[in-house]
Amino acid sequence: MTDISHVTGHTPAEEIKKIQDERLKEVSFITKIMRRPELGALAGLVLVTIFFIATADPSMFTLAGMMNILSPAAQLGILAIAAALLMIGGEFDLSIGSMVAFAGLIFGSFLILTGWPLLIAIAATLVVAALLGGLNGQLVIRTKLPSFIVTLAFLFILRGLSLVGLKWATGGSTQMRGIGDNAGEGWVREMFSGNALEALFSWLAAQNIIAKFPNGTPTVTGVPVSIVWFILFAIAATWVLLRTRAGNWIFASGGDANAARNSGVPVDRVKTGLFMLTACAAALVAILTVLDAGSTDSRRGFQKEFEAIIAAVIGGCLLTGGYGSAIGAFFGAIIFGMVSIGLTYTRFDSDWFQVFLGAMLLLAVLFNNFIRRKVTGER
Repeated sequence: MTDISHVTGHTPAEEIKKIQDERLKEVSFITKIMRRPELGALAGLVLVTIFFIATADPSMFTLAGMMNILSPAAQLGILAIAAALLMIGGEFDLSIGSMVAFAGLIFGSFLILTGWPLLIAIAATLVVAALLGGLNGQLVIRTKLPSFIVTLAFLFILRGLSLVGLKWATGGSTQMRGIGDNAGEGWVREMFSGNALEALFSWLAAQNIIAKFPNGTPTVTGVPVSIVWFILFAIAATWVLLRTRAGNWIFASGGDANAARNSGVPVDRVKTGLFMLTACAAALVAILTVLDAGSTDSRRGFQKEFEAIIAAVIGGCLLTGGYGSAIGAFFGAIIFGMVSIGLTYTRFDSDWFQVFLGAMLLLAVLFNNFIRRKVTGER
């Protein structure tokens, strides 16, 4: 063993003990909190809530008002959580908004043009989306082009295919109608459209726990299914990130891909799988929204790719990869929903929402960098 006592002033045994003591050093509760990537999103949610409590109509915070807020937040949140996992893995996907429109076209075509049963149409749509997501991932890996460039190209390709495909399938229209009529009824449709927990809400209204109309019908008949999917997806993604080997692989792939490969992490498979996940998340959003609306169009999902990435950044994801949180993206999406819908409950012009997007993105990046430097001691 090399004698380092002349350098440190300690014997080798004392130096080893010092290193061990540093490893076992207790980290303060405040430091643990500051290290959490979702801290900024949670703080932002609190501030936005306080703002609307002070300025908005009280009806915003009724059960009906909260459902109005959470419905668009859920659709964006599903995309944001998938985008967050991909960003943690060190990549971007700018095509997910266009994938929503393209998957809507594919889903509608399977139901109307081929007459497939709803379950088969849903499964086939997810398979098509996964294949396209895998293609995105393989192009990024094999060409070594930035994912920003590859997926930007697919943003335009998929949007153009949606427009051309809808015109071909409908004889010239950019909207496909009648999807709801061809979907039929049953448990499969109930899993992807309408409301959940309707019996519970009826019971709550009968017990005068929630608001109801004079005829006894609850003002809110249930929880929109998209919100249920949103919550389940957030729970599953958080569990994968924090409790599984796959989660460790995702962080490692985004943190230092070369070091991860040298440690035996299948980086290429991880990144391809994440691209497939984002594509399937976009397809799920398409299925949910198309079944609720009963139609699809070429503008569906427009600019959602940017909103999803902003929600992920607000949620603590770093643009450099290797750091982030699914729960942070969950909170980020709720902030989006609260502001986009909440402005209609105030006297402010709803066009301020665009200003909010840019301001929140900038503040989130500055806040995340500030917290990281405080915790790590970077300058």
